[in-house]
Amino acid sequence: MARAKTQYHCTACGAVHPKWGGQCADCGAWNTLEETIASAPAAAASPRFAGYAGEAATIRRLGDVVVEAEPRSGTGLSELDRVLGGGLVHGSVVLIGGDPGIGKSTLLLQTLAIMTGADGGAMNGLYVTGEESPQQVSLRARRLGLPYEDLKLLTETCAERILQHAQQARPDIMVVDSIQTLYTEQLQSAPGSVAQVRESAAQLVRFAKQTGTALFIVGHVTKEGQLAGPRVLEHMVDTVLYFEGDPGGRYRVLRAVKNRFGAVNELGVFAMVDSGLKPVSNPSAIFLSRHEDPVPGSVVMVTREGTRPLLVEVQALVAESHAAQPRRITVGLEQNRLNMLLAVLHRHGGIALFDQDVFVNVVGGVRVTETAADLPMLAAALSSFRNRPLPQELVVFGEVGLAGEIRPVPNGEERLREAAKHGYTRAIVPAGNAPRKPIKGMEVIGVSRLSQVLDAL
Repeated sequence: MARAKTQYHCTACGAVHPKWGGQCADCGAWNTLEETIASAPAAAASPRFAGYAGEAATIRRLGDVVVEAEPRSGTGLSELDRVLGGGLVHGSVVLIGGDPGIGKSTLLLQTLAIMTGADGGAMNGLYVTGEESPQQVSLRARRLGLPYEDLKLLTETCAERILQHAQQARPDIMVVDSIQTLYTEQLQSAPGSVAQVRESAAQLVRFAKQTGTALFIVGHVTKEGQLAGPRVLEHMVDTVLYFEGDPGGRYRVLRAVKNRFGAVNELGVFAMVDSGLKPVSNPSAIFLSRHEDPVPGSVVMVTREGTRPLLVEVQALVAESHAAQPRRITVGLEQNRLNMLLAVLHRHGGIALFDQDVFVNVVGGVRVTETAADLPMLAAALSSFRNRPLPQELVVFGEVGLAGEIRPVPNGEERLREAAKHGYTRAIVPAGNAPRKPIKGMEVIGVSRLSQVLDAL
């Protein structure tokens, strides 16, 4: 095929240059020139920029659009189905990223093997790898004990050749591992560059939308934990999933940060075993320590991840500081929010911790971003500072304002019912979250001011 002409445009000023240079001749910015396609051959221009189904664009009334139910297919892994919003949508594109060795390839190989096997409906699947040899993929499938006999494998890094094979195989589900190893013949830059990742992903997304193929794309991450490549990559796909956890640990957390077919921030928990990744149906059990005796500085809160209420343990350690600047360290929580809450505790509770080191940790490696963790952080820090353990059957959640008020959080009654299901009999919650009808076996204390929380504790 004829090669498309390329040009380089400056991301700072927009100037166009015929060849790459370290510095833009117009604005003087360094390392801002990116390769783009100037003009494509006539034969290739039409399919590259055609609509999803190849039809001509027309103006339609929104009321005339026929809305059909989204066809979904189960992946055979309950936690993955939960994160995807109930199953895999046909024609959807899912981008999954995570640290090296976290289990991205293992999860997708399991999913593809299950869905192409007899138990998963015998779908037509294709696994495209640009990083491993066929022998390596086969050894992993054998080690995990997967039904790999009907699984089709392709080792290729050229996007055009991958799409040619996919047009012939017509897979129902396809995995591309990884997008950073692909390149398109229309560009001259090296695989993994911004232009190559963007153009290769655009061709894959176009193929998935035209044929209705469910597509999984594996993406590498930078040292900051963000997906490598252009930010537009996350906008092009339908769902973005992040694999979190310690590669040396047992548990992995799969989090949805974007989902056009389900809830955002949905959470799936997996356990890494000899046979691969196993879904954890009751993740609250692994995030609770269940101490034999009550210990100071520990409290259980009910957080909400997507549509799932989750019980996690918040631990705090308050110790006298011998440094000029006391330390404030959080793991799984926002550090600036801890500083703000300690100031509120001093101003409206009369308890000063300006000469104390404060360490706060969420057990199990969970990252809590919602404001419902405010009250548990204060309760755990106060318990450690006074060296008085809180009752083991107590759960706490709520947002703390700068004026010392306790604000309600969403889905409070659902959180309380989840705590009651796990045997907790007492709860300190915002007054706005107190249930209208009593919850069997649970005493709910509604508070509206920080002073009331101190009295209740």
